[in-house]
Amino acid sequence: MMMIPRKNNFDLWEDLFDDPFFNTTSLYESKVMRTDIKEHDKSYDIIIDLPGYEKENIKVDIEDGYLNVSATMNKNNDEKEKGKFVRRERFFGECSRSFYVGDELQVEDVKASFKNGILRLEVPKKEERKALPEKKYINID
Repeated sequence: MMMIPRKNNFDLWEDLFDDPFFNTTSLYESKVMRTDIKEHDKSYDIIIDLPGYEKENIKVDIEDGYLNVSATMNKNNDEKEKGKFVRRERFFGECSRSFYVGDELQVEDVKASFKNGILRLEVPKKEERKALPEKKYINID
């Protein structure tokens, strides 16, 4: 005879979806902004998926040579929810991403647009600084 431990509050759906087969995304993966970067002759296009976010909740800035993108999504608690969630995978909260763009780039240089949950940033290429001058030695008499 085999003994199977009994669970209190048994819920077939919850147990089924807790199985590793169905759990293909981790909490970390849900917070990552999926990003593509395309290079052109004079610029880069940074294309970031932000489905469900509002334009007003997305911030883009440049600080210390980094282009920073952050987005916030608040859970709407105003609605009275009926029923019990069997699975909840949508992310609520804040996520961010940073890209090194160099000290020469200014906020005015970047063009941004947001449509259908996709943030597009056009970042111009800046001329690379010339290499540091070759080291020269002083003769000692």
